[in-house]
Amino acid sequence: MILLLPLNGDDTQESELTGVLNAAFWATVEVEEGRVVEINFYTDRTQIDPIPDAVIITNNYEPVMEFLDQQMMVLVAPYQRTIDDIVEAYLFRELHDLAL
Repeated sequence: MILLLPLNGDDTQESELTGVLNAAFWATVEVEEGRVVEINFYTDRTQIDPIPDAVIITNNYEPVMEFLDQQMMVLVAPYQRTIDDIVEAYLFRELHDLAL
């Protein structure tokens, strides 16, 4: 599973989840068998290949139609902000589905 995260920086420990429109960097986090395999940072989301399986957003009011058009799952992290917290919440199924 590859997760896409809009972040305010490119540091794996210090960067925090931010709004889609405010993202300074985009991170792809590959998770396999309950652990992080790889984290990559991008300044331009169009550079990302292959298309991630899911995007993580901060709330239900983010502009997500582009992600849905690409068949990506949209998950909401209402409280989690760091990469570690988001991955942990994903593994324990604590992220919410997008409320349409």
